Amino acid sequence: MPTTAADLELQGPRGQWRQGTVLALACLLMIALARAASPEWRDLESRIQYGYYTEDAPSLRNLAQALAADESHDPLRGYYGALLDWRRAQLTPAGTASLAHQCVSELDAALEKEANSAEALALRAACNAQLLEDGGLHLPLSSHGVHRDLSRARDLAPHNPRVLLLSALSDYQLPSSLGGNKERALSGVREAVVAFDAERHGTEHVPGWGAAEAYLLLARCLLDHHDTLGAREALEHALLIAPEFAQARRLMTKITTG
Repeated sequence: MPTTAADLELQGPRGQWRQGTVLALACLLMIALARAASPEWRDLESRIQYGYYTEDAPSLRNLAQALAADESHDPLRGYYGALLDWRRAQLTPAGTASLAHQCVSELDAALEKEANSAEALALRAACNAQLLEDGGLHLPLSSHGVHRDLSRARDLAPHNPRVLLLSALSDYQLPSSLGGNKERALSGVREAVVAFDAERHGTEHVPGWGAAEAYLLLARCLLDHHDTLGAREALEHALLIAPEFAQARRLMTKITTG
């Protein structure tokens, strides 16, 4: 059979580049599908989230000890170790700085393996924002890392719901002197809620947490704008997703009892 122009193109440098690109994309797709199907990570995420929602600090501590013994080299091992540290920091005021620092260290290591992980960049920003909010870091320059990570995460995954949520959370938590902006937080969390609703109607994958937290943050933003009915509706959504969410239940009780 005679050699065609298409055959020659595939045999040349340009064709080799195309073949290499296709192979690389195929590998990335296989990794993504493997993670999507991983019951181990889904189960761990569910246990972390349940411990956070029920404010069961001892349970989260036990999970952290079990995960520390896991020698997996999967970047998700570091991601979920960091998520655990962050959740524990949120529930443990006395140990916030130490746990937030651990969270950052875990993600530094994970990002060395997978530098373009928008999920890891956004979570690292959240852990650094926790340090800033709690006084663990004092200079305004320190907030630059938070915004740099969030900006890069948004560039990499502009529609990722956790990236949008953690960006809005940073705007909500941090003072304006450190780059916070509560008006921007409201528009950002609205966008996050839409993205979570779209994700929940798609294929289940990991990470997959955050929808209930997005509705809780939306409720808080709406209360700041004196929209009690809107806040109550947002909390109803949060509790439909996570009926055991203690923070959402407390805020709902506060609204309904005046």
